[in-house]
Amino acid sequence: MNIKIYQIDTNRDNVGAKFQPLDHLKDKKVDASLYNEVFKGDVESNSLEDVFKKFNTDGHPLHRGHSLSVSDVVKLEENIDNLESGFYYCDSIGFAKIDFDESLVHKQDNLMQILYVEPHRKPFVSEIEHTLDAEQKAVGGLIELVYNEDGTAIICNEEGKLIGLDGNRRIGNGSSIIAGSFFVVGLTEDDFCSLTDEEVQKYMERFSEPEEILEEDVQNDMGFTIYYG
Repeated sequence: MNIKIYQIDTNRDNVGAKFQPLDHLKDKKVDASLYNEVFKGDVESNSLEDVFKKFNTDGHPLHRGHSLSVSDVVKLEENIDNLESGFYYCDSIGFAKIDFDESLVHKQDNLMQILYVEPHRKPFVSEIEHTLDAEQKAVGGLIELVYNEDGTAIICNEEGKLIGLDGNRRIGNGSSIIAGSFFVVGLTEDDFCSLTDEEVQKYMERFSEPEEILEEDVQNDMGFTIYYG
């Protein structure tokens, strides 16, 4: 399910709206200008309650905010079950559908547009802070670059195969396997940058279908063999 998550920036909250139930807000109106966008992407959830549980306890590697709490806003990008697409306020009990002017929301300046690819799932477009900490968090460890021939790169976990992460996608005409989640990013002469929309589309098609890769295939692709005497 495709969602966005917005959270109040304490530095702009001059009315004490953060962590307040909807009933405590004047006329129950939510001021979108107080909010930052802290997540955009596709999550394996079937309800807003699932989203709350995931982002309140488990978290997500691309989430840039605090644990999901009262006063946060979740945007559903499409209808799910008996819920219409739109904006939902995380209240003291459950979620309430609200009016929310998304154009007033703030976004960080150092975000890059990426394509994020998880094992067993379809890829999705998201954004990531251009910091080493955020990039390592996204892949769950030390980063490794796999250069493409078109001015983009795959960023994956350098130790993904060693620590037993699930096989994700085959690359190099099927000759190599990436284990664990990875993302595709643009390149400048000496740095990372956002993917263009054309590059997003190219790699969305390239990695569109999840691949079921056996654990033994991942192990065989580790590049070395251990011999026992």
